[in-house]
Amino acid sequence: MNIGIFGTGAVARALGAKFLELGHSVVFGTRDVQTTLARAESDGYGNIPFSQWKKVHPSAKLSTFKEAASHGEILVNATSGSGSLAALQAAGKENLKGKILIDIANPLDFSKGFPPSLTVCNTDSLAEQIQRAFPDLRVVKTLNTMNATVMVNPGFVPGDHSVFISGNDPQAKKTVTDILHGWLGWRTSNIIDLGDITTARATEMLLPIWVRLFGLLKNPNINFHIAIGAPPRRP
Repeated sequence: MNIGIFGTGAVARALGAKFLELGHSVVFGTRDVQTTLARAESDGYGNIPFSQWKKVHPSAKLSTFKEAASHGEILVNATSGSGSLAALQAAGKENLKGKILIDIANPLDFSKGFPPSLTVCNTDSLAEQIQRAFPDLRVVKTLNTMNATVMVNPGFVPGDHSVFISGNDPQAKKTVTDILHGWLGWRTSNIIDLGDITTARATEMLLPIWVRLFGLLKNPNINFHIAIGAPPRRP
């Protein structure tokens, strides 16, 4: 299958590497191809520059947001939340129409340092903003409540732990569920469909506690598990 991934950071690379491993064709989209390829230093998290990563994954292609969108039958938004809408605008509505967008981005605001706050919350979400801006795009929010390693290797966290999906289109959610299970290895019993796209508010607002846990535990390979007890007895 042809996959278009918006973004070139750690999340984009983790998913791209997994999709390439499975035999899919992947085009990464970036704002400026030459600038991305010219970066020679690791980022603030220690990730090597994309040009070095690509040498290890020669079949990965780097192009513009527009060309990544045109290439992809399935699209992935792995940009920073603050740049997601601009990236999708650059991709062009004609290249997004009718396609599934797996939205992994979070609206994190680092303007006042660490830990970050959220640019949107409570009564709205980044996923909803994307869906409103591109009504013909089938947005499915998922995988945004964990780090990139766990996204593509659920076994890095022992036992049962949960991945959430939100979206308005039932068929799109089924397709994404199949990707989570069949491609990435998530147990179907641990995939929780929260409902329509407005439920993405809840998963995006999980990020502040995830960040705090990461700081406390000094380990990014953490995730949430939803344990369900017996239903309450009726009086």
